[in-house]
Amino acid sequence: MRILLLNGPNLGRLGLRQPEIYGSTTLAQVVDACRERASVRGASLEAFQSNHEGALIDRLEQRDYEGVVINPGAFTHYSYALHDALVAAETPAIEIHISDIRTREAWRQVSVIQPAVTGTVMGKGWQGYLEAVDRLIDIVEGTP
Repeated sequence: MRILLLNGPNLGRLGLRQPEIYGSTTLAQVVDACRERASVRGASLEAFQSNHEGALIDRLEQRDYEGVVINPGAFTHYSYALHDALVAAETPAIEIHISDIRTREAWRQVSVIQPAVTGTVMGKGWQGYLEAVDRLIDIVEGTP
């Protein structure tokens, strides 16, 4: 099984940007942990991060994966284009957020991505990525 891990804007600064909210773990460390988790589960994982909406959509359109884990960053709240690309991918996808967006500013509490994904993990710190990888693999493999 091939997993695509997508990260949106500002996540390249993970570990440096607002550590009181997002922690001190870097994106590279998150990706390494996710690759290790996927490998243990018999899957491979490719990661891609961009601050550009179109680049994320272009990557989704390559369709060389069986499932997606995505942290859309701020695109969560307004990118109907990314929503549509996830729907068009016709594959399971898990949305991940390090913080719990439901407890943050009013504008952050709405995810236009959520209707396009199979599930959401939020508010569990960077370790939520590992849960998202596990949930995605379980869904693709048909494990309850």
